[in-house]
Order: sequence, then C-alpha cells, then structure tokens
Amino acid sequence: MKKMNRRRKERIERNILRNRNYKVVIYNRFILTLLLVLLQIVMYALMLVYFYNGFRAVMITIDILALLFVLYIINRNEKPSSKLNWVIIILAVPVFGVPMYLLFGDGRPTHRMHKRISAAKRENTGLLVQDEEAKRRAEEGGRDGETSRYLMRYAGYPVYREGDVTYYPSGAEMFADMLDALDGAEKFILAEYFIIAGGKMWDEFRERLLKKAREGVRVWLIYDDVGSLFVLPPKYDKYLEYLHPNIRCFRFNRAVPVFTMRMNNRDHRKIFVVDGKVAFTGGINLADEYIGEKERFGEWKDTGVRVRGPAVDSFTIMFFNLWNGLRKDKVAVRDLIPEREKGEAPSAAEGGADKLIHPYDDSPLDRESVGETVYLEIINRAADYVYIFTPYLILDDFMRTAVCNAAKRGVDVRIVTPGIPDKKTVFRLTRSNYAPLLKAGVKIYEYTPGFIHAKSMVCDDKCAVVGSINLDYRSLYLHFENAVYFSGCSAVTDVKRDGEGVFARSRQISIEDTKQGFFGRLVDSVLRVFETLL
Repeated sequence: MKKMNRRRKERIERNILRNRNYKVVIYNRFILTLLLVLLQIVMYALMLVYFYNGFRAVMITIDILALLFVLYIINRNEKPSSKLNWVIIILAVPVFGVPMYLLFGDGRPTHRMHKRISAAKRENTGLLVQDEEAKRRAEEGGRDGETSRYLMRYAGYPVYREGDVTYYPSGAEMFADMLDALDGAEKFILAEYFIIAGGKMWDEFRERLLKKAREGVRVWLIYDDVGSLFVLPPKYDKYLEYLHPNIRCFRFNRAVPVFTMRMNNRDHRKIFVVDGKVAFTGGINLADEYIGEKERFGEWKDTGVRVRGPAVDSFTIMFFNLWNGLRKDKVAVRDLIPEREKGEAPSAAEGGADKLIHPYDDSPLDRESVGETVYLEIINRAADYVYIFTPYLILDDFMRTAVCNAAKRGVDVRIVTPGIPDKKTVFRLTRSNYAPLLKAGVKIYEYTPGFIHAKSMVCDDKCAVVGSINLDYRSLYLHFENAVYFSGCSAVTDVKRDGEGVFARSRQISIEDTKQGFFGRLVDSVLRVFETLL
C-alpha cells in the first residue's frame, strides 16, 4: 500500500513539473492576473475621467486632495529624491498619482501583516543570546565595530565571534555544499527563497528534501508567490505538503488579480538552514540559471556565504519570525535552537580576536532601512578601497553622495553592474546613474560575460557584506531582505579576490560611454520620476 501511494505521488510529481504543458498553466495564470489588473485600471480610469469632466466639485476635491498629499509627503522623514518623484507624479496626474502613492508610496505592509509579524518577533525575543565577549569587542573595536553596534541596536540580532564564514564565488560551488548539508540533516531543514523554478537544481533539491522527510526530518519551506509566478504552478505549496506530512510549505504574498498593498512587499530573502548548525545565504535562488545549468542573459554571476556556529541561530529566528507571524500552525522555535557550549576563541588563522559575524535582516515593517545603513556605513568608513557588486544601481541622494565623497577623498571605489541586463528599463536607469559617479572618480565596470546578480560589498581588507539586498529602492525599502556582515576573517579576502577576477572580465566604463542626445536624456529624466515603482 505504501509503495502504491509513493508511486502515485511520484507520478503526480512528474506530471506537474516535468510535463511541458505545465508551462501553459503558468502563463495562463499570469495572463489571467494581468488581464484582470488591466481591466481594473481601465474601469478606474474611465470612472475618474467621467467624474473629473462631468462634476466640477469632484475635480476641485481631487485637486485639493492632491495638494494635501503633497504637503504630507514634503513633511515626511523620507529621502528627498523619493519625495520629489512622488510630488511630480501627484501634481502632474492627481487622478492616478494619489492612488499610486497609497499603494506604493508608503512602503509599509498592510496593518494586519505588520501586527502579526511584530507579535511573532516579540514571542521570539530572548531566544538569541548575545555573547558578551563579542559585544565587548564590537563596542571597543572603534570604527570596525560601529556596524555591529548599529545592527545590535536597530536590527535586533546579536554579533558573534565563534564559528566561521565561507564565501562562494558561484552558485554551483555553493549548491554542492548545500546538498552535502542537506544529506547530513538529522532534525530539521528550513528553506526560504524568492524564486523556486522547476529544473535540475530544484528537482535535485526537492528529491533530497523528500528523502529526508521520509527519514523523519521536519522540513519548513517558504517561497514568494509573486517571485515564482512565471515558474511554478498555482497552489504548488499544497502539492509539496501532499508529498509528505513532514513537509510544511508557505506561499508568501499570494498573487491575486487585484491591487493590494501587500503585493508590493515581497519576500526577497534567501535562507537555507540545516539542524541549526549551518546556514547559507546570498543572491542565489533555487533555479537553474543560478548554478549555470541554464543560460539566461549570458553567463550568470552570483555569490553566497555559508555560516557555521552559533550565528546560525539568527537565521532560524529570521525564518520563524515570518512563519509564525503569518501561519496558523505556529512552531515552538525554542526547540529548534541547539544547546551550545561556549567554545574557544577563534584562532589567528580564522581572524582571531578581531573576527565578528553578524547576520541580519531588513523589512518594510518599520522606518529603519537597515540594509541601506549598513552599505552607507561601509562606504563612509572606507579609507583604501570599497568594491560594490550589484545587478541594479538606482541610487538615492544619500547613497550617491556617500559614493561620490568616498571617491573624492581618494578611496578606490569600484562598482560592477551587468553587461547583459535582465530588465532593460531598469538597466537604462542603472546607466543613467553612471555620469555623476564617474565625474567624482568612481570606477564603474560592466560584467562583460553576462548578468551579475551578486549583492556584495568589501572594504579595506577588513569587512564585507553578502546577502540578498540590491542597490535599488524596492530592495532597500519595500522588500523583506537578509544579509551577513563579517569582519576580521579570511572570507573578507576571498570576496576581494573574487572581485579582482570580476574586474578582469569586465569592461570599464568611461565618461564618453554616458553621452547621449537630447531625447535620450529626456527619457532618462522621465524614468527617474518612476524609479520608486520599478
């Protein structure tokens, strides 16, 4: 009987993921959603135009409302460039500008999401124990410890000095170690990804998850439904749970064919944890292009890190702050935090007394842009060099000023962006940021072989950060994100060494490359107005 049930499940699995016809389901799902959203837009536009033209009182009310919104935006504690963009949109087209601001401008999730996730965080408070020696070293570490002091206070995650960080210059290398860790799982597995796509990578990962579930290992999985809209069938979470009772799956931010505020806040994090002993993160999703098995936009360059030791606990808490906040089947997180004995201080080869490991996350639940602040702190402290790797370069005033000022004071600032873009409009916006940076002395490279998806930064051979956080408005303000800041360890040198290899394979951009005609500058100017929506 068990063999028959297993065969039936395997047959369903093959039909869902290996039958080419499933793509039709995906595309139909996307087309249906798109058509319904467009229908709503048209109906809304016709209704507003009718009232706007037919009733003078409505027209005057809308104009007054637009003016009030402009005053509200001006007085908010937000980035000047973001405020200016919204003011232009609202004053130019108040009929559409005000609703767009209500949907996209505030940057926070719905009140219900905010309330539930905040409650889960409060319940998990106290499960992470701060190593007092690591805290003391961060506090006495001068400028090197400032970033960790900020993260302890505003991100709410401890800093660690024990354990180790391994840097991966490619998705294929990291995935091999992820599979090894998965094979060694004995108690539980956590996986949280923005994109899961059928193919060699996910097939192999899923099969091993199912194998471990049959061995008694508990599996929790989160994926973003909007991020996976094109590549997974609808209700794929139910299918995964059907495979085995030990597999629990949550489809975050379910795609629905209506305008909702929560659709603007996506789970862009990448987290993989095994038994509370090892954690992986970075820019790598569970799709074939991330490991070189599928060519998209030329050669795909990505990066990631593995963390071992007590710092893994922070990833476990990150995962269940979201799970317990949004799921009814709450998990007793305390049972998943391993009992740890205080180990010896790290050896000199691993960084010695200066080593700090600090995982953290960022969310739109509050007004604290943790991801951007960490980037700014690294740039502002740089004395010799700072290397930045990002697929999108859409900078606000503060970030642009920090990067330019670093170059002006003699820091070797280098930024690498894709040579082959995945989104042409966003790529045009990225290139529109080149000119002021180049004039200040920043060196900009485009990764010639293809698309660079890495979200990494390294500074002065002292510290680095690797995670899921892009240098654009959506990633810094609207998404759920995560990363690891680390200093005083060999992984910092590994990030730098990999970066030097990337420079050698990239084309350095000159100021001559940024010159364009009147209409090109006009298009870029218009696009910048809408950069907070892209």
